[in-house]
Amino acid sequence: MKFFLFILLILPLLAAADEDADFLAVRAAFRTGDALRIERLAKGLKDSVLEPYVTYYSLRVRLGSADPAAIHAFLERPEDTPVIGQLRGEWLKQLGKDKRWDEFAAEYPRLVEEDAELKCYALQEQGRTQQQDALQAARQLWLASAAELPASCVPLFDAALANGVISDADIWERVRLALEEGNVSLARQLAKRLSGEYALPLAALSSATANAQRYLDKVQLHSANAGEREVALYAMQRLARQLPQLAYAQWERLAENFSAQEQQYFNVRLGYEAARNLDARALEWYQAAPDAALTPQQLAWRVRAALRVPDWAEVSAGISAMSVQQQYESAWRYWGARALKELGRDEEAEKLLLSLSSEFNFYGQMAAGELGITTDPEVIKDSYKPAEQELAEMQAMPAVQRTLALYRMGQFTDAAREWAWAVRRFDDKQLLAAAEIARRNRMYDRAINTADRTVVMHDFDLRYLAPYRNELSRHIQQNHLEEAWVYGLMRQESRFVSQARSSAGAAGLMQVMPATARWVARRMGIKDYQHSMSQQTGTNLALGTHYMKVLLEWFDNDAVLATTAYNAGPVRARRWRGDAPLEGAIYVETIPYNETREYVKKVMSNTMYYARQFGQPELTLKQRLGIVAPKGAASQQPMPDEQ
Repeated sequence: MKFFLFILLILPLLAAADEDADFLAVRAAFRTGDALRIERLAKGLKDSVLEPYVTYYSLRVRLGSADPAAIHAFLERPEDTPVIGQLRGEWLKQLGKDKRWDEFAAEYPRLVEEDAELKCYALQEQGRTQQQDALQAARQLWLASAAELPASCVPLFDAALANGVISDADIWERVRLALEEGNVSLARQLAKRLSGEYALPLAALSSATANAQRYLDKVQLHSANAGEREVALYAMQRLARQLPQLAYAQWERLAENFSAQEQQYFNVRLGYEAARNLDARALEWYQAAPDAALTPQQLAWRVRAALRVPDWAEVSAGISAMSVQQQYESAWRYWGARALKELGRDEEAEKLLLSLSSEFNFYGQMAAGELGITTDPEVIKDSYKPAEQELAEMQAMPAVQRTLALYRMGQFTDAAREWAWAVRRFDDKQLLAAAEIARRNRMYDRAINTADRTVVMHDFDLRYLAPYRNELSRHIQQNHLEEAWVYGLMRQESRFVSQARSSAGAAGLMQVMPATARWVARRMGIKDYQHSMSQQTGTNLALGTHYMKVLLEWFDNDAVLATTAYNAGPVRARRWRGDAPLEGAIYVETIPYNETREYVKKVMSNTMYYARQFGQPELTLKQRLGIVAPKGAASQQPMPDEQ
């Protein structure tokens, strides 16, 4: 009897393993374009929950010669999986390439996710009956991007240029945009269309790209045309990214050769690059261009430069110059309120802070701290728990079953796309039920991301999962770390996916970089260390927590600097400090790297929630951020290779 029961239990597992093996074989055949092997294996998977993927692979591998009826039959299915929409996009590209415009026009309205290639095919189709409208839309696309656009856009651009819809001024504007973004290849292509005053000297452009300083040392601009001056502006911008003072030295010598408009343009660029380099003269250069139109990024860095001083009147003026949409971003609502408070406008400041304090993010927590509001325990507690019946019904959904199967086989990208498609229209109750299913199936990243999306009902235990506590506790105690901070960092690093690996090679739960892992392993005395060991949960936790301890020691127990160093490396964390002590929140807001700035905000915000969950002493976020010591204050110690 026991043997019979064992067989009953093991048979489904063996069947699942066989199905997984067949599916992975189909996927491998798709990657090599083996249509016959896909067709042969597909027969055994026709009743599988993953059948839509198998059919997609079968159709996609022979898209150019597939039976249109079979494609249309697949596209007519209920769209409960993203692969249907994916095939629709690829089919539309095939139709556009073949100029089968009637079929394209019939299918295009059902497209969910559009890219530039499809947009241009759609404009080509529109141009058959509405040429001027299509060419005007092509012009807007032309001006919106400094990147090279797909081949499907070229006929539109050629027609718009031939008909004068894209003017010489438009070409010039896009050349400047390409140079600002460092896309010299595109600038060269576009420059071939310019002549006369705006002719861009390509040899000079090559020299400025190869060595901006040497080019500027030799350039003479006394009788230069607009194109020659543009190359010089480009060279000075390249210098400004490296060291604003170098660019300014050249600018002082050459500025008189430029028009008033060009001078305003460059002063803004110089102020922007100086602000991102944390150069104290950034505001001076911004203020030298009072009439220039600033981009959202330039406006943001104008405010950040003012925060470093701090000049609260300039902070307020910079935020007031932003669009209404940009002003509403949580960062600028918070700093706008702080500026109002510093300027004695307490009532206006409190109103802004109060509206922000109910948001569950870094600046919501900062605003609450300013007002002396602690997070309501009733909000943090579970506000909704789905019933088991509700969970069972959701887990039975084909999309959820597909996600579980894909995740089980290590197909994490497809699993994430399938899950996102499944939950995209869920209400709060459904989101929390889905998050709980993900948690039970150890899909911790899906659980957190799904629980994060709720609007009214929340479950902070799901938003801030804390797996691996038993495995972590020893490492936390040995390294004398705060558990909430470790979890705050690990949540941001990997969402607790032990198999996580970044494009740069960072591995595991703690996402330790290879060079750092080797350095820490030597420091810990781990013999015969191999990089593959960093993927093992125990070793990964040991390496990551030990490195956190080292960073805390290097930065005099400052968690903000240690967190910054964990992401961007210790050298940068030190370099970004001020000449005088800085409020921690200002240090964080003025981190030059967007990725690192958002990373530190999220880690420190996470830490607040974990501290409450773990019953640690209540601190405001502002208290946690503290005051960042000035340059030269932290101990100077040998460091591992930069991350």
